[in-house]
Amino acid sequence: MRNLTIKRKKSFIGCLSRAKIYIEDAKAPELTINNTPCRKLGELKNGEEKTFVIDNFAAKVFVIADKLTKEFCNDCYQLPTGRQDICLSGKMKFNVVAANAFRFDDNNDPQALAIRKRAAKRGWLVILVAAIVGAAVGYFLGYTVLQPDNTVPPKNFFGAGMYITLTEEFAKTNYDGLTVAFESEDVGVFALKEPFTLAEGFEDNSLEEYANMIINANNLTASPVTNQDGLVGYYYDFLDTETDLTYRYYTYVYKSEDAFWMVQFAILKEDVHEYAHQIRNWAKSAYFVAAPET
Repeated sequence: MRNLTIKRKKSFIGCLSRAKIYIEDAKAPELTINNTPCRKLGELKNGEEKTFVIDNFAAKVFVIADKLTKEFCNDCYQLPTGRQDICLSGKMKFNVVAANAFRFDDNNDPQALAIRKRAAKRGWLVILVAAIVGAAVGYFLGYTVLQPDNTVPPKNFFGAGMYITLTEEFAKTNYDGLTVAFESEDVGVFALKEPFTLAEGFEDNSLEEYANMIINANNLTASPVTNQDGLVGYYYDFLDTETDLTYRYYTYVYKSEDAFWMVQFAILKEDVHEYAHQIRNWAKSAYFVAAPET
């Protein structure tokens, strides 16, 4: 037998969720991840480190967020055969496609990278399937039923302490690792709350400092952080290599009584001219309370 030590580094991303650790085990399977029978080793909180006793055989180790998103929100590390103890580390990284999945440090194993690519494809399918179907239906209706007036009535939404005015095309949804989310056929709105209690003095940061903190923590190639019309934010583009589609993420940060908030508006880059102005208006409408209503 040998020891497997895994350290989950502190990260603002997914800080409130627990990472679930599974190891390949065909003899006592509890869950199948990427066609691999696994049993659970334990869970890790943000910044926590644990040691597990494992056998000496080669095996895959998976870190997932939950059973619902296990097929695209995961990372895999291939353990070699041997008696030597093994120490691994990693952290949650911002990625809407992978639902802010855990990523092992220095994990360049070809098999692990292949699993990540397949997971990314599944993640985009989860996010975009409604948009693809909706766009096809909308195209048909636009030429057969609808009148030229395409004005969509506004609609107020509330979730987990966040208020925002969008339109009737949106619906509230859930993603593990996010505080609250809303989606329409073409736009995703993803919000993450970061309580001041995460770190001493955290609340002393300005909105600009908080925005740059997110950019640096996730190694984003983003636009400069701006403060215009009362909105502090930035944007960046993401190329999905599986579909060759490029997405634009407009990110705005806010400060409530007890937390920082990050709100992202995700669209296809080709739709920027259609939605950019409207997204700013939606972002301006957002405000936050210290605790959800009961």
